[in-house]
Amino acid sequence: MAEVRLVGVSKTYPSGFVAVKGIDLTVEDKELMVLVGPSGCGKSTTLRMVAGLESISAGDLMIGDRRVNGVPPADRDIAMVFQSYALYPHMTVAENMGFALKMRKESRAEIARKVDHAADILDIRHLLQRLPKELSGGQKQRVALGRAIVRQPKVFLLDEPLSNLDARLRGQMRAEIGKLHRRLQVTMIYVTHDQIEAMTMGDRITVMDGGAIQQVDTPRNLFHRPANTFVGGFIGSPAMNLIPADLLLEAGTLRLAGDGFSLPLPAERGANLAQAAGRKVLLGIRPRHIAVSPAPAEGEGTTTATLDLVESVGDEAYLHLKLGQNTLLAQVEHHDGLAVDQRVAVTLDLTHSYIFDAESRQALS
Repeated sequence: MAEVRLVGVSKTYPSGFVAVKGIDLTVEDKELMVLVGPSGCGKSTTLRMVAGLESISAGDLMIGDRRVNGVPPADRDIAMVFQSYALYPHMTVAENMGFALKMRKESRAEIARKVDHAADILDIRHLLQRLPKELSGGQKQRVALGRAIVRQPKVFLLDEPLSNLDARLRGQMRAEIGKLHRRLQVTMIYVTHDQIEAMTMGDRITVMDGGAIQQVDTPRNLFHRPANTFVGGFIGSPAMNLIPADLLLEAGTLRLAGDGFSLPLPAERGANLAQAAGRKVLLGIRPRHIAVSPAPAEGEGTTTATLDLVESVGDEAYLHLKLGQNTLLAQVEHHDGLAVDQRVAVTLDLTHSYIFDAESRQALS
């Protein structure tokens, strides 16, 4: 197995477009690292540079203690699973899984042993004599994984392997890949645009945007301690509300004042933010930390807004609110007595809020 290190790695295309901007990243031995971000953020380009399918414009790529910048893909001791299963349609499952070993000129007995072992791990032994056209999407994805397993590589690279599956099957395959990682104890780098997929699978997650790394951390820390507004807004569903405000110090108390509200920060939050008084900030608060009621606004942390839209989703609802010129989303269990266009009381639990600098968009607390 092997550690993967990217040191100042960049990718610039002949047109001058910089797809990846000098990133530094270490994927520990036997870690499942997820690269996540919106389309065009550079995550797949980064993975393809690790695989050797894209050249590196600058920086160093290390797999174990070996610099592999100019090493061909076949000699990097990696295996890649793509979004498209890329199975040979005229070959059986067993032949697909053993093809790379046949190209290495391994013996028939050794190929059969490795294919059978991988098939047992993935529970597809009963499919070995079928052709790809006889398989479901989930079965094809297992075969693609099996083709990687038989090679016994140092590093597995997975590029959005579940995106062609329906939601239910994606959930099943997420769990299967997690179990596979624990069983094989290998280094995996997994690319996805789906933050739920990233949060449920990764030992750590690398959040990317605009070709740069925004934050590398555990799923829990990314959710509770976002480094900036991009991470705060991208990680978590529904997305975090971001509200412009001024951070004011009045009579020894820090307040957040914005269009349609003026709310005191809890004392335990204010102690860490006193030096930022006078700044323009962005208040980040997740929808589940906003309470809405038909009663008049009373008490600290409560203001008044207009209910703009109600979306019922089973046993909870998403309430779209107009607070001055701001739009808020609240996630509540009950919305009895609430109606569209009604003025409602809105309570923001600021003990669970995030304060970002409005200019740099970096977290202040």
